[in-house]
Amino acid sequence: MFRPDLLVGKRILVTGGGSGMGKATAVLAARLGATVAICGRNFDKLERVQALIGEATDRPVLARSVNIRDPDAVEAFIGEIHDEFGGLDTLVNNAGGQFPQDAIEFSRKGWLAVIDTNLNGSWWMMQEAAKRWSEAGVPGNIVNIVANVERGMPQAAHTCAARAGVIYLSKTLATEWAPLNIRVNCVGPGVIETEGFGVYPEEALVRFHKANPMKMRGDAWDVAEKIIYLASPAARFVNGELSIIDGGQAQWGVIWPGGMPDYFNETGAA
Repeated sequence: MFRPDLLVGKRILVTGGGSGMGKATAVLAARLGATVAICGRNFDKLERVQALIGEATDRPVLARSVNIRDPDAVEAFIGEIHDEFGGLDTLVNNAGGQFPQDAIEFSRKGWLAVIDTNLNGSWWMMQEAAKRWSEAGVPGNIVNIVANVERGMPQAAHTCAARAGVIYLSKTLATEWAPLNIRVNCVGPGVIETEGFGVYPEEALVRFHKANPMKMRGDAWDVAEKIIYLASPAARFVNGELSIIDGGQAQWGVIWPGGMPDYFNETGAA
């Protein structure tokens, strides 16, 4: 849907760029002319995306294995991007992870792992990028991939807490950093079919599409297209926004990523 040269001259970092929505965003950004950096935990996946983009666009991609929970590692990676690319225009905070489980059963380690990645990791990336933009006196743009938390997220309370934190942190920073000409927005995907579906039990997967009135699953490109819009000049006046891409799930049904409990499993229940 975008003109081929939309992002020529733009430098974009996509965290969690080795698969799913991050992979789609990185590929689309490169195809539209951007210089792309990706990071993640699995370097083999990153290398495959790097090769894919190289073959499709003949554009180099900076790929690094980075633990976004480690602020020193984040600082070093953002610095390397500035050294390699001469700067950064858009940060796409897509890296994250969670697992389906009843909240009462969370281990301390499991809770902290999700909070540390989804909330703290996103923050370290945002702060380090903003520091660089502020010091250089140049504009910046952040897109945070979150979730629709308005009605809670049963069986995913850890990521619900983290994503809610990122949403309201983003709204706060959209105001605080406006004098620095830094925009901060969020994208909240609904049921998006990616490689990540492997963590969910079959009894949950068979009814995922029933949680929205369109009764369908989205895909990674549905989200990537929105991210690219926010990275483009067309979104220059969009700031502090949460864009939900869920087929209408927000006003229709509830996802049970671990499988719907019998207590709620009644005829007609979404």
